[in-house]
Formats: sequence, structure tokens, C-alpha cells
Amino acid sequence: MLLGGEEVNPNKSDNSGRTPLSYAASSGYGEVVLVLLECEGVNSDKLDNMGPTPLSHATGDGQQVVVEILLLQEGVDHNKPDKEGRAPLSYATRGGHKLCARILFWRVVLNIDSQANNL
Repeated sequence: MLLGGEEVNPNKSDNSGRTPLSYAASSGYGEVVLVLLECEGVNSDKLDNMGPTPLSHATGDGQQVVVEILLLQEGVDHNKPDKEGRAPLSYATRGGHKLCARILFWRVVLNIDSQANNL
């Protein structure tokens, strides 16, 4: 597999700061996202030059399966803002992607509940 080569860096950004994970997330390539997330050192929450994370790209493009995959990853902040302060939920609502917005909403609710139970 190409990703197994020493010269291949799955974190390598293009001129806009986007990584292969960012492109796979926005395109809805869930299987590719899973393969990239298995690569050592992949930053699943990396901002590109404009600020969106792979999760923001996925929510903004309505990629429900990828949103669910990313939210299961340790280190992915479901509320991480871009450089203009927009969080993934904002991308989902601006794009009219109700299912992605619901997934993010319930993630926030469940996170609050789990924090309350730890008090």
C-alpha cells in the first residue's frame, strides 16, 4: 500500500493546508478516513490554512458517516472553532445538514451528561 512507504506522509498539507484526511472527510470517503486514521501520527483535528478541521469539512459537506467516525476518535474536538470562531455545528447548520447537526448536538448533550456524572 502506498501509505506504507517511508516517503509518504499522511499529514502532509497542500498549499491550502489541507491534508489527505481533510479531503477524504469532506468527500465522504469513510473507508479512506479509517485507513488514514490508522496511520501513525495522523492529526485527526488539524486546522487547515482557513481554519476548518476535518470534522468541520465533513459536517459542512453533510458527510454523516465520516462525522460519526471522526467523533469516535480520541483527540477530535467536536467544538473546535476555525480562525473565525465557527465550530463544526455552525458548518453543519450553514450547509443545511440536519443529520450532521443532530449528531453534533447529541455529542454535546452526552458530553455534558458524562461530565455531570463525574462530579
